[in-house]
Amino acid sequence: MRLGIISALHEEQAGLVEAMGGAAKLIHGKREYWVGQLWEIDAVCVLSRIGKVAAAMTATTLVEKFGVTHILFTGVAGAGDKTIRVGDIVVAESLVQHDMDASPLFPRFEVPLTGQTHFQPDQQLSLRLSSAAHAFLECDFLETISETERQAFGLAQPRVHRGLIASGDQFVNDRQRIDALNGALPGLVAVEMEGAAVAQVCQELDVPFAVIRAVSDNANEDAAHDFMRFVKSVAAQYAFHITRRLCRHLVEAPLQSRSESAGM
Repeated sequence: MRLGIISALHEEQAGLVEAMGGAAKLIHGKREYWVGQLWEIDAVCVLSRIGKVAAAMTATTLVEKFGVTHILFTGVAGAGDKTIRVGDIVVAESLVQHDMDASPLFPRFEVPLTGQTHFQPDQQLSLRLSSAAHAFLECDFLETISETERQAFGLAQPRVHRGLIASGDQFVNDRQRIDALNGALPGLVAVEMEGAAVAQVCQELDVPFAVIRAVSDNANEDAAHDFMRFVKSVAAQYAFHITRRLCRHLVEAPLQSRSESAGM
């Protein structure tokens, strides 16, 4: 197994490169790829930058040049509905490009010539990721997120959600926009700018992947308020400790191959 870990911003991946054993930096396509061992898992860490094209290019390079066998995307997102609160964690069950609209030639949200609107992550990896997120909140949260930051962002009892994540090349900070997306995309739990592009690449290259997001805002007019503070002091800690738990779990109980999980 070689795990590719993608984040859009440097702050979202803080600590992971420092935790790498035998880390080596390789530059390709104007990106720094760090190759090494993370808690006994062969890994490659990279910052994609923001947006679907940047994320798709990065995911493709991880597979084609660096030979990763699985991809994990970590970062932040806006809440997809009113039940999701700042500080909650979202693990994707499916992903859609909310700004994809080639109608009337194709149905809204359908990626042309694929016949698909929604892309599904790998179920095994996503379940392991959800388990790691739950364990983080139960065991690590109070120790890793300071009381000052918990009070500043109202982080009382964060929860883990699984559901639909919508990606688009737009920073959603309008209540009417998020309400419209809720109406068009039942089960929406988060909005962001990269995940569905990575999902499409991984499906087309037949690479298992998972997406996890820390909810940084309510995708409304207050979305940009203290955004970078949240990324640095909260989301980065979430990503580091959840990834650590995931890697340790994968060492203890490796994922089944697709043929094994299908009973072949």
